Amino acid sequence: MSDKSKAPQPWKIRKSAMVVNEKWYKLRRDEVELPNGHVMDDYYVSVRPNVVLVFPLTEDGHVIFVRQYKHAAGNIFIELPGGVIDDHETEPLEAAHRELLEETGYTCDHLEPLLEVIDNPTKDTNKIYYFIARNACQVAEQDLDISEHIEVLKVPLQEVESMVTSGKINVAGSIALCLLALRKLGV
Repeated sequence: MSDKSKAPQPWKIRKSAMVVNEKWYKLRRDEVELPNGHVMDDYYVSVRPNVVLVFPLTEDGHVIFVRQYKHAAGNIFIELPGGVIDDHETEPLEAAHRELLEETGYTCDHLEPLLEVIDNPTKDTNKIYYFIARNACQVAEQDLDISEHIEVLKVPLQEVESMVTSGKINVAGSIALCLLALRKLGV
């Protein structure tokens, strides 16, 4: 039996102010009181929108990935399609369909919710919603933002695990969703 006096407790927010409030980045400074009474007056939190990530599997057994440059890391990455849930979207499912179509030109009749995870609970506020898209098929050309230049890759399902374990896919969210989807699919 656990000792309740040692169980983790939430921090109390004494004051909170947005110190950066731009379209693409929001940073909040909190003054917090820890359960032991210690006060920290400079705990910074990135206020980030929730995002979706999709594991699109085609009828012929291929997984659709995107390959693109990511500026913060200064490199080109292979990832699963996904992105931010826009303000007007009420459901992650809606954003998952939109992001899949915009980034790849693919869609599907049914997106299966797989898991809701927290990206970086120490410093970020957002959740990631994972989906599997079975029988994904191309129905359009990409509809990319001005900052996006995305190559669409079609990878045989049997090669996905080795791409993860060899580091060819090395973005945390994509790694997690790939492994969860492979397990769900019994691969």
